[in-house]
Formats: sequence, C-alpha cells, structure tokens
Amino acid sequence: MSKLKIVGIDGAPKGDMEIPDSILCVEGYSQAVHDVAVAVGAGRRAGTASTLRKGEVAGSNKKPWRQKGTGQARAGYKQSPVWRGGGVAFGPHPRSFEKRLPKKVWKKAFVRAVSDRIASGAVKVVDKLELPEAKTKVFKGVLKAMDVQGPALILLNKADPKIMLAARNLQGVEVVLASEVNAWQIIKYPILVVDSAAMNCLKQRLERDVA
Repeated sequence: MSKLKIVGIDGAPKGDMEIPDSILCVEGYSQAVHDVAVAVGAGRRAGTASTLRKGEVAGSNKKPWRQKGTGQARAGYKQSPVWRGGGVAFGPHPRSFEKRLPKKVWKKAFVRAVSDRIASGAVKVVDKLELPEAKTKVFKGVLKAMDVQGPALILLNKADPKIMLAARNLQGVEVVLASEVNAWQIIKYPILVVDSAAMNCLKQRLERDVA
C-alpha cells in the first residue's frame, strides 16, 4: 500500500491518501512506455523535407556535348544526379512519420508512468486546488508553497478557468484534466500536482487499465 500526503494550497498537511499496490506496476510495461515515447516523437516530425528527382529538375533534353570525339564521358542530359544542379538520387520527399499504437499499449504505458511517479514521490496531492483570482503570481505562490520547482503537470478533476488562465504564462507548466491525461504527458513532466478529486479519477483509470 502506497501513501500520498495531502496538503493544502498553503502547503500545510491535510492527511494521507492510500493507493493500493494492486493497481500499480513499477516493474513491467517498460517497453510500452518506450513505444509511446518513440511514437509521439515520430508524430511530431514535420516530414516536409523535399528534393527534386531528375525528372523534376527544369531543363531541356539537349545533350551537353556530342556523343563522341570530345574525350569526355558520355552525357545525355544536365538533370542527371551526377551533375551540379541536377536531380537528387534517393533524396527525401514529404512523408508522414506517424506510428500507430494499439490502445492497450497506451494503457500499459499510462499505468507504468503513473506508478513510477507515485513510487518516486513525485506526486503532490492538493486537498482542493482553487485560486481566489486568476493571477499567475498567485498560482506561482501556491506551487512554491508546495515546494514545486521546475516543470510540472497540473491535473484537475474538472476545468477551472482561473487555474488555466493563471498557469498559461508559467513556463514548463501544463494543466490537464485527469480524465484526459495520457501516458506521454505523465512521462514528459517530472512532477505531478494533483487535486484530490483528480487523484480519485486517476485511481479509477489505473484500476481499469491495469486489469
């Protein structure tokens, strides 16, 4: 049984939350995590590199010089890849690098990613994450009170306009709903700040996906 400390927005302790070991996985599914990271990275590639084949280079079919008698090698056209300004042999062309993964792989990666964050103590549970006003300075003070330094993923149970407005100007901070967060977002951020209601949502997802 793993225990997570619950704190208030001022950093004061509010109790503990228990996470059953049966819904965690810190030894398996590492390949699923790797596959997700590779797939997301590949999907972000633009794939817009493009070169011209010899048939696409502008030019006439006129021979650069006559076939025989010059002492030079035969040449049929200036668009040949062996010429400067000619086409490119086996060059890149626009393509999609997208990799499709089965839903089961995403689920396994999600379970492992969340389990690793819990096991490493990188999950900070907030009793009730609410702001009196939508100001970045106020939200920054809340994170500082919880000793959150550096990039962090904020998980909410339901959308809160004040938090979303206050967090959007903070570099390395992203706000996501617990019901929609995916494995890549968990992997990307070293610290998770989770509302207690959102943590219950995560537990339900873990129970469903670990089966």
